[in-house]
Amino acid sequence: MTDMPLHMLPFLPFFIAGLLVAFTRNTVLRSVILLAAPLLGAYMIWQTQNVAPLQATFLNYDLTPFRTDKLSVLFGYLFCIATVIAVMFSLHIKEKIQNSMGIIYAGSAVGAVFAGDLLSLFLFWEIMTISSVFLVWASNTESATRSGQRYLIIQITSGLLLLAGALMQLNDTGSLAFTQMGVTSAAGIVILIAFGIKAAFPFMHNWVTDSYPAATPTGAVFLCAFTTKAAVYTLARGYAGTEILIYIGAVMVLFPIFYAVIENDMRRVLSYSMINQIGFMVCGIGIGTELAINGAVGTAFNHVIYKGLLFMSMGAVLHMTGKIKASELGGLYKTMPITTILCIIGAASISAVPLFSGFVSKGMIVTAALKEDLDIIWLCLLFASAGVFHHAGIKIPYFAFFGHDSGLRASDPPKHMLIAMGIAAGICILIGLQPHLLYNLLPYDVKYVAYDVTHVLTQMQLLFFAGLAFAWLNITKLEPHDMPSTNLDVEWLYRRALPCSVRCSLAMAAPAYKAVTGFIMGLLDKVIVDNLVKHHGEHGVLSRAWPIGSMVLWVAVLLCLYIILYHV
Repeated sequence: MTDMPLHMLPFLPFFIAGLLVAFTRNTVLRSVILLAAPLLGAYMIWQTQNVAPLQATFLNYDLTPFRTDKLSVLFGYLFCIATVIAVMFSLHIKEKIQNSMGIIYAGSAVGAVFAGDLLSLFLFWEIMTISSVFLVWASNTESATRSGQRYLIIQITSGLLLLAGALMQLNDTGSLAFTQMGVTSAAGIVILIAFGIKAAFPFMHNWVTDSYPAATPTGAVFLCAFTTKAAVYTLARGYAGTEILIYIGAVMVLFPIFYAVIENDMRRVLSYSMINQIGFMVCGIGIGTELAINGAVGTAFNHVIYKGLLFMSMGAVLHMTGKIKASELGGLYKTMPITTILCIIGAASISAVPLFSGFVSKGMIVTAALKEDLDIIWLCLLFASAGVFHHAGIKIPYFAFFGHDSGLRASDPPKHMLIAMGIAAGICILIGLQPHLLYNLLPYDVKYVAYDVTHVLTQMQLLFFAGLAFAWLNITKLEPHDMPSTNLDVEWLYRRALPCSVRCSLAMAAPAYKAVTGFIMGLLDKVIVDNLVKHHGEHGVLSRAWPIGSMVLWVAVLLCLYIILYHV
């Protein structure tokens, strides 16, 4: 290994580009800068993947701002690819704040996956939070403003927990190194909760379904790529083999399915689907075998691409029609044929259809669960796989582009959007056809054959019956796609129940508060005011006029007493 040159830190091009585009008026030059940053970052990752960690000292503590291995390199390349796609999709955006914050957000995610200590990770963690919230606020609506505020509070809470856990670990071990953590210490538990918030653990997940649909069509593409995947990286780095993650992941793969099936907003469907997909990754990390870890990070890699493709296709629909609800869409395949085809590719990929990217990675997690005799977890993963095909593989393209004819006649989006979606679709197909391109980047050299007869037949049967269930529900009019509604989730507790409880409590406490304050004021009137009148009133002792001679006499007496006490 060689020493780490400071100018080759891969997150620097992103931060520099973020500053440059904020002061660049020429839109062409701004686009060139935005596209050059991730390409240069990827080149730096390639140049520095075999260098020694960068060491630094801060307040006598040893820090490692940059540390590289196969796990960090995979996520580094992934974030660079995702940035190129997201920037290409958003080239029409003229607002400098979106361009600047988007590229800084991507750079902070790159910095996070190369951070070798908890303090450096915390700094990038918070930069991610502050930069990404502007992508929500950029919608310039009241709902987006409130959603961004909630997003900011939740993400800042995650950062504070990470900092608290880091300080606890420093107190326990004297080190801030970010290595395998586990849950055997209080510091490990606190840091796991911090990571869990960003990974959308159950009861901590609603920031995803709240903020992603509120973001701009282009902002949602950035958001879906970085925060949750950075969290998956930290879990793989610090909590591989932690058993509780198996069961957390199992819950995550199951409950979002039911919400996604009944949801009318297509971007909220994708948000719930994202939680479901992260559940697969969390479960694989919890299993902790080399095959399971490979499956988790491989799924994370593919997920950023195909989920980004789906968010881009729905973003294109929103951009061209101004509509995003299933009850308002349909029939768009007639005038948006290219977008329709690209969306179907993304849907096939997320559904793990053979010859597409999801098939070659998700199966590793399912196989790992079966090899470890986790039969119940295996069944949960199979059920979740069928559910994914139902709500993301079929529902998204069917109700957006087919289904009933909504009368909308929007054309395909601008060429740069189609190019971005085309790049993502090409990667989905390439990895599906040549899985070794992904396998060579995975952390462990584990032999896994995706295209064996058992795996292909099992997946095809699963997809067939899931498709049959969707067709039956649609024919019998049980598929709830034309039902504009508000679905209650955990967020109801802090958005409605908690404020209402506080208001009711204050209303009930008002009479008691009035009585207590009245008693106190009466007591003050009697004790203080009466005494003030007695001593300072018109006839009070302290309001009298005293002769000058008497005052001089008293001063002389006090002076004599002071001299006597001093000599005594």
